[in-house]
Amino acid sequence: MSAMVNQSAAVQSAAVAAVEPHLAPGPECRFCGAPLSQTFVDLGMSPLCESFLGPEQLNQMEPFYPLHAHVCGGCFLVQLETYVAPEEIFTEYAYFSSYSRSWLAHAKSYVDLAAGRFGLGGSSLVVELGSNDGYLLQYFVERGIPVLGIEPAQNVAKAAVGRGVNTMTAFFGESLAAQLVREGKSADLIIGNNVLAQVPDLNGFVAGIKTLLKPDGVATIEVPHLMRLMSENQFDTIYHEHFSYFSLSTAAQIFARHGMTMFDVEELPSHGGSLRLFLRHAADQTKPVASRVAALQKRETEAGLTRLDTFDAFRGQVEAVKRDLLDFLIARRREGKSVAGYGAPGKGNTLLNYCGVRTDMIAFTVDRNPYKHGKFLPGTHIPIHPPEHIARTRPDYVVIMPWNLKDEIMAQLSYIRDWGGKFVVFIPEVRVYG
Repeated sequence: MSAMVNQSAAVQSAAVAAVEPHLAPGPECRFCGAPLSQTFVDLGMSPLCESFLGPEQLNQMEPFYPLHAHVCGGCFLVQLETYVAPEEIFTEYAYFSSYSRSWLAHAKSYVDLAAGRFGLGGSSLVVELGSNDGYLLQYFVERGIPVLGIEPAQNVAKAAVGRGVNTMTAFFGESLAAQLVREGKSADLIIGNNVLAQVPDLNGFVAGIKTLLKPDGVATIEVPHLMRLMSENQFDTIYHEHFSYFSLSTAAQIFARHGMTMFDVEELPSHGGSLRLFLRHAADQTKPVASRVAALQKRETEAGLTRLDTFDAFRGQVEAVKRDLLDFLIARRREGKSVAGYGAPGKGNTLLNYCGVRTDMIAFTVDRNPYKHGKFLPGTHIPIHPPEHIARTRPDYVVIMPWNLKDEIMAQLSYIRDWGGKFVVFIPEVRVYG
């Protein structure tokens, strides 16, 4: 999803240590300010994962940035440094949510749940932060419930307006929230699906939610679950556009600092395993805290997410996947087999650049999003075609880049079995589906 911030990344202090005047201070945690001295995983240098290239750009300089994730020893927030201002990433964005049927079904199911559970109607206001192309708010509009989408990417916001979703093009934060309140636009429900990870200024963003929410209102935030990322080796979901990676316990700390209480949580299958956090003002005692909040926090503690030594083991898992992936692709090429990709998601670009895969290993990929057709993946320069290119070229193997949608994609492309084609996913390990 697209990101919401109200300011570019904070500039690090220019102060230097007296004993080593040539060194600048190290990075600090974007939530609690503790020094970041421990590596979670270092994926080397990589381009921005949504910076698709046109043919005229293939022989031009392409910027790469460190993809080095740290874990905070104070609050256990996993995070990247902010190398690029969000305005450079999200002003025009290549991700359109509506091209995934399963994601649309997820959105409609949520609207059905929220409208009933929170008693939303014609006098309510639902605000979505990072509303993308209106994929979710359109279902509130169908029910006659007033909405406001806040989306910084002009190209996807235009698509939302085209489907009748009231959308403003802006980065969200505390100042914009205060402006909306002055205009009488306090929210009964605030939604943030896969947007919290894309915010460098976490404290300012959460303070904005606090400001915009009515005294008896509810905010629901969906984030990929760090515990699932680690247990299922989902390192490809780490990329520059995602600044932070959350456990339930760390997310609860962040909202509590700003006077908000997590009163419920749901574990979702989306994006390889996500959390839906239900939040209210701390002063609102009408919504008791469900027992599953404490139960999940206990499971996280038992999984070691409050011990730094747990995070040390992750690097070995990542390196093993890289070796197995390269072994698989090299063996197939030596056998004379053809390999293509399906999808051009951010996670695929992280994976391919970390593993050094180019067109000699994967000849091309396809994607349903016309915005990407005729372009090339960043870094790897693998060409992107419409899905019909699979049927024309009949590859022996199709690598599913958005592995979280593998069932949906294998159903769409079931015809590859007519010529003996097979599907492959690389996360959490190399798996071949006949």
